Amino acid sequence: MDWSAIQIVWGRRLNSLLKHRRDAFNSRLEEALAFLKGPDFIPTKSQPARLEFNSAKSKLHFQFPTPRPSRFPENNVVYGRLFPCVEQWRERPAIVLLHGAGGDPDYHFEFPHIARRCNRAGFNAVTLMSPLQFQRLPPRIEMMVNWPDWMLMAEMTFAQAVAEIRALTGWLLNEGCPAVALWGNSYGGSLAGITACHDPRLAAIVMTAPGVNLNVSLSVAKHMVWRRVRAELQSQQPAREALNLTALNLITTRPCIPRRNILLIEAIHDLFVEQKFVEELWQAWEQPDVWRLPHGHASRMLAFGLTDRIVQWLSPRLNKPLFSRDQTEPRNPGA
Repeated sequence: MDWSAIQIVWGRRLNSLLKHRRDAFNSRLEEALAFLKGPDFIPTKSQPARLEFNSAKSKLHFQFPTPRPSRFPENNVVYGRLFPCVEQWRERPAIVLLHGAGGDPDYHFEFPHIARRCNRAGFNAVTLMSPLQFQRLPPRIEMMVNWPDWMLMAEMTFAQAVAEIRALTGWLLNEGCPAVALWGNSYGGSLAGITACHDPRLAAIVMTAPGVNLNVSLSVAKHMVWRRVRAELQSQQPAREALNLTALNLITTRPCIPRRNILLIEAIHDLFVEQKFVEELWQAWEQPDVWRLPHGHASRMLAFGLTDRIVQWLSPRLNKPLFSRDQTEPRNPGA
């Protein structure tokens, strides 16, 4: 499944980017490096999101303005869905589900099933749409003519996404949820990891086949049959090595939450995220819980009983939150 996904999804998409790219373009690497190493990448403070629920969609679908607006209006509204476990959902912990790059099959297909499993276990579930996905994607031509744009990647793919996760976390805590956990797949796993390195309010994180660093494209290049795409990805190696010296490489960072509340799920036949990088992260983060599964990056979703196992792992960590109420923003009495 991984090999097919590399050719069909990555190959076609990147080949299309190369066809539309300007002959001369600015990748803005130095600008991105300065931003990622500076204080503006992930600020210390985070304000709770201002959610608005859509009454036309069972009052469960929500949106809120992004705390980090971009130059693309379409990308400045965040969308998601709340799956409350009971009528008194504010009294129960919440699990935020973070999808992989491209959004699906996670967001629309896998996550609703996971959310219902979380509900049966007594937990709320929330899905969150990452920047530049689905209806948040600007007209593609604007993105294609200047690819790769490392500054855009740093600002939107990572900084904006983490800011939105933290804003949603603040809203859930202000609503009364006693604990919040993040559960991310692939790119979503990397976002969970980065967020956990900057936000001690999280009770736990689950990182399923996480993008540990920016070597994913180099791993993909090894298996790519599209010659032009393979050459382009290989030519990006110096830039990605420089970016891997920043906080985008989880191995260089350290979490703010205890290691006993971190779960790494490693797919040992993964063609996207090489096993050695997950092992390096496990060592760098002082050996948190790790499950090594005999699957690939895509086929890990077929692991029988995995969702229930993860929910069982989360249960004691969510029912006994590690922070006190006074560590969160004061709740709005008018909410």
